[in-house]
Amino acid sequence: MTDSALIRCDVQGPLARLRLSRPEKHNAINDRLLLTLEQQLDDLPDSVRVIVLSGEGENFCAGLDLSEHQAREPFAVVRHSQMWHRVLGKLHRSGLPVVAALKGAVIGGGLELAACAHVRVADESTYFQLPEGRHGIFVGGGASVRVANIISSNRMADMMLTGRRLSAAEGEQYGLVHYRVEAEALETRATELAETISQNSALSNWAMVTALSRIESMSMDDGLFTESLVAGMTQTSPEVQARIGQFLNRKQSS
Repeated sequence: MTDSALIRCDVQGPLARLRLSRPEKHNAINDRLLLTLEQQLDDLPDSVRVIVLSGEGENFCAGLDLSEHQAREPFAVVRHSQMWHRVLGKLHRSGLPVVAALKGAVIGGGLELAACAHVRVADESTYFQLPEGRHGIFVGGGASVRVANIISSNRMADMMLTGRRLSAAEGEQYGLVHYRVEAEALETRATELAETISQNSALSNWAMVTALSRIESMSMDDGLFTESLVAGMTQTSPEVQARIGQFLNRKQSS
């Protein structure tokens, strides 16, 4: 079951703004929100070239909504975790670059969601936490892969075991933040970056957000082979040929 009020979608030209809309719950994620996100992704028009992901209110996302936690049998937990993997995987590998505007709490499942973004902008109020140890649970939305790939499994273990809270500056040092800005500049900077990305070749954007993470998990030989195939696809497209021609013509006339 989905609920469009939980994810506000606003398409403006090549940009699709997806905003978590549970500010009274600090944008905590329940199943309806997650399934609504999936539906919104499926329904995006072909004109969209970049997604801007954010949250209403003072926080990006406080993680899993524990107030809706259900007692489940082990296999049911596995299936629930795999539902998170499906939806967040669709966001991460939809072929559309995702720019996340982070503020306030980016906790647990919220950090798993943020890790799906390809570019992350955070204001000074942002903090990151993995409180699984406190709750006696383990991550289930892909953090052991995506977050660990960003900060290392060693640092992730520290965050989970101790409940360590990272500031925006520490998140930047860990690689969780690409751009750190003042609060009043958050939306503007995220939009600027999204607009810049939207001007790239759609095919090269697709290649960068779908191939790089896959190549990272391959052996060196397989990764290099895959890189050559993706290069062959992108560099021979008519759009890229036209772009390179325009660039060379500008250089010759300058």
